[in-house]
Amino acid sequence: MNAEGTLTSHLAELRDRLLRAIGAVLVVFLVLAPFANDLYELLARPLMAALPENNSMISTEPHGPFFVPFKFALACAFAVAVPYLLYQLWAFVAPGLYAHEKRLVLPLLLSSSVLFYLGIAFAYFVVFPIIFKFFAGTAPEGVAVMTDINAYLGFVIKLFFAFGVAFEVPVATLLLIRMGATSVDKLKGKRPYIIIGAFVMGMLLTPPDIFSQTLLAVPVWLLFEAGLACAKYMPAGKSPVESAQTEAADAADAA
Repeated sequence: MNAEGTLTSHLAELRDRLLRAIGAVLVVFLVLAPFANDLYELLARPLMAALPENNSMISTEPHGPFFVPFKFALACAFAVAVPYLLYQLWAFVAPGLYAHEKRLVLPLLLSSSVLFYLGIAFAYFVVFPIIFKFFAGTAPEGVAVMTDINAYLGFVIKLFFAFGVAFEVPVATLLLIRMGATSVDKLKGKRPYIIIGAFVMGMLLTPPDIFSQTLLAVPVWLLFEAGLACAKYMPAGKSPVESAQTEAADAADAA
């Protein structure tokens, strides 16, 4: 009966957290919706700057010019709400964390959010101008480059997500070391595999061209190295077993 009650309470809390997360995204979306066209024009600038003169974007669907900007406004609302979404995730799992793990939460939330936004900014300001100029410049003679607005949105959202997630590598590296799952020396020994994994990630998360794959893989590698460099100044973490023993000893002392 207690187990059933606990499960029911967890499910109820999960429902509340999800509703709060969805509500936050909807509130931000309602704020951004009036500026949907302006936001899409901003999104399209890297491509428009790379297109040949007299070329433009098109819509192959009658409802595209109306709905596509709102789809991007919804994506922007999700991105803006990321810190709050991460907080809701932490609030749900916090009761099951050790005290030393809870102390990591605030720095983890802040760094994760900042790195996510840095990844998106890197994609927009660095990657997009390079790959769009390359794509537009390789079009055969007589082919007009006119990208569909919905296809463009799907393409850039995929890249935004890929770079936003990839830029979380330093946080993941520090977290693994701090939790005692690995060490700096072990990760250094696995550096060749990390580099190969970065290029595999670039291949899976980006379009099938060498430029965007490399532009994702190289930052992932450098961010991994940055995480290792920061980890040198961080005290070594304890394994899960050692953490449990420490928590039990602290609880016994407090009693």
